[in-house]
Amino acid sequence: MVARIPIEIQILAIAVVVDLLFGDPPNKIHPTAWIGITISWIEKISPQSNRDRFMYGLVIVVLIPALWSGLSYIIAQSIASINPIAHVIVAGLILKTTFSMRMLHRTASRIKTLLMQDNITQVRIQMSSLVSRDTRFMTKSQATAATIESVSENITDSFVGPILAFALFGLPGAVAYRAINTLDSMIGYHGKYEYLGKPSAKLDDFINLIPARLSACLLLTSAIFLPGQSLTQAWQIMRRDHARTASPNAGWTMSVMAGSLGILLEKEDQYQLGDAKKAIEPKDISRTIQSMYFSSIFTIITASVIIMVIHGGL
Repeated sequence: MVARIPIEIQILAIAVVVDLLFGDPPNKIHPTAWIGITISWIEKISPQSNRDRFMYGLVIVVLIPALWSGLSYIIAQSIASINPIAHVIVAGLILKTTFSMRMLHRTASRIKTLLMQDNITQVRIQMSSLVSRDTRFMTKSQATAATIESVSENITDSFVGPILAFALFGLPGAVAYRAINTLDSMIGYHGKYEYLGKPSAKLDDFINLIPARLSACLLLTSAIFLPGQSLTQAWQIMRRDHARTASPNAGWTMSVMAGSLGILLEKEDQYQLGDAKKAIEPKDISRTIQSMYFSSIFTIITASVIIMVIHGGL
């Protein structure tokens, strides 16, 4: 019976189980951390002129994903030629490092607990692991909103995107997705990396066009089943507010959660998503985590169907 299950689904199952049970490995043995080290090395020798930095950015946005996805392919295939079972296990472990539900869940839950304890000092410290904005003067409601925003936005980057890439392009696709996403998170923003990181930022926007919208649809579906959420409001707010963020993708999932929960999500001088139909509260973080898990279940089902279609199982 197991033999009839496509190898890719077996690999996906192992990756998901490992993530739920054990989470992420330490940074010293985490491939994403290694990708980050590679990016840091290459960034240090980047040219100085804006034009040359842009061209250099074009080179590294191709080179780094190709390098790491190629390496993952070689490792997996080398092991497959020796032992098929070991291949499934190793490929599953590599795939797991391209996504993370458990870590996102634990980080958000820790902040919720601190909010419930009114420990705003520790909340501000912990928030730095979720958001890039200045957290020193965050209020309780702002920290709650920022946590909800981070979880809902990261549903795309932390799970749906890499799993969809795996379903369509195999293990190298998932690793390439994670490499591009890591490039964007390290150098894909304005200021110092305006020219060097522009290719990475644009490519990350492009590869997330479908995953972000799929994630929004999955969150809408989740609102049907979860208590304290409204599908009608989620749909209305998504249609109205999805384009209010600077990113062409982030607004989709954040606006769905804002509408679903009936709350206002706001980043000063940048965007306002949703309507304040009720006061935001720490329990809304738990509701967002529930939505994340429901969306993850739907993602796994969707990916499995895609794999079955591609590999002739349907």
